[in-house]
Amino acid sequence: MFKSLVTGGAGFIGSHIVDKLLFNGHKVICLDNEFADNDQFYWNQSAQNVKGDIRDSTLLNSLLEGVDYVFHCAAESRIGPAIENPLNTFDINIMGTANLLQCSREAGVKRLIFSSTSSAYGLNKVPNVESQPEDCLNPYSVSKVSAEKICTLYTQLYGLQTIIFRYFNVYGERAPKKGQYCPVIGIFLRQRAAGQSLTIVGDGKQRRDFVYVGDVANANFLAATTIIPNHMFGQVYNVGQGYNISINDIAKLISDDHIYIPSREGEAFENLADNTKLKTTFSWKPTITVQQWINNQS
Repeated sequence: MFKSLVTGGAGFIGSHIVDKLLFNGHKVICLDNEFADNDQFYWNQSAQNVKGDIRDSTLLNSLLEGVDYVFHCAAESRIGPAIENPLNTFDINIMGTANLLQCSREAGVKRLIFSSTSSAYGLNKVPNVESQPEDCLNPYSVSKVSAEKICTLYTQLYGLQTIIFRYFNVYGERAPKKGQYCPVIGIFLRQRAAGQSLTIVGDGKQRRDFVYVGDVANANFLAATTIIPNHMFGQVYNVGQGYNISINDIAKLISDDHIYIPSREGEAFENLADNTKLKTTFSWKPTITVQQWINNQS
């Protein structure tokens, strides 16, 4: 039986990875400090659940004994709070990741999958391909790209097998619906349920590549269990649907009642994943479109 550790495992994406691993027979340790501004946390009672912080080396050393795979989702993951408090973001996302990598290396972990972000592409032209230069527009993307580079270093220098996933706009069950910085689909669904107007940031013409959280969890599972050549470790892989849609069009799928609010700093106008590398390397493919999923929520 394989043993896996999921950091941030009680959050939106992490909890789906925990469920996927348990379904496939892994023994799972779920680590989360519940610091995120989520509606609620999702602790699967079939996992070993631990409340704690990735910056705690003593705790990590105790948890990583005998662990085969690490799925690193824990982070300060919202752009707004990162802009407001960059030092906290750097501490969690850079130093926390470095601490986890070092502890994983010392424990003899086989493979670590790091959850990063498409915001690393900034204002690059679409489609976004992994060979594009980074264009970080805010402290959050700076912190995640820095952590990516540490992952690559641990592969090249110490031989720890790392895989870096740049998620595009993840949606689905358990997505946060609380606060102004939660994912846009979550905000819209919350507003519709409350009988409120949907608040569209800027002119709503921004285009996003939305990818289903179940497909993200499957990408993580495949990344851990697929045999790949050594030179494919320490590399970045886009996790996105492969097409984008405007925020206006997303809003129309949910409600006809819209209002517009001022645009925010530090966000790109458009993203679009070239997911060829992910599909080719791990035989991954998306299973549902954002339009299909939203229609199922009606």
